[in-house]
Amino acid sequence: MNDFDGLPVLISVKKAAEVLGISRASAYRYAEQGHLPIRKLGGRVYVIRDRLRELVDKPA
Repeated sequence: MNDFDGLPVLISVKKAAEVLGISRASAYRYAEQGHLPIRKLGGRVYVIRDRLRELVDKPA
């Protein structure tokens, strides 16, 4: 799945992992290392959809 438009503004790390095609553990590790654009709210970690889209669309 690569359709970001159908996702909420903040998505779970698990959902981000599914979109990226990586494991949940890897997604959490990338989030902790600052490689994924995250926002912490109420003790939970979310990935910012639009910044993730920019990351994915960025040329290599």
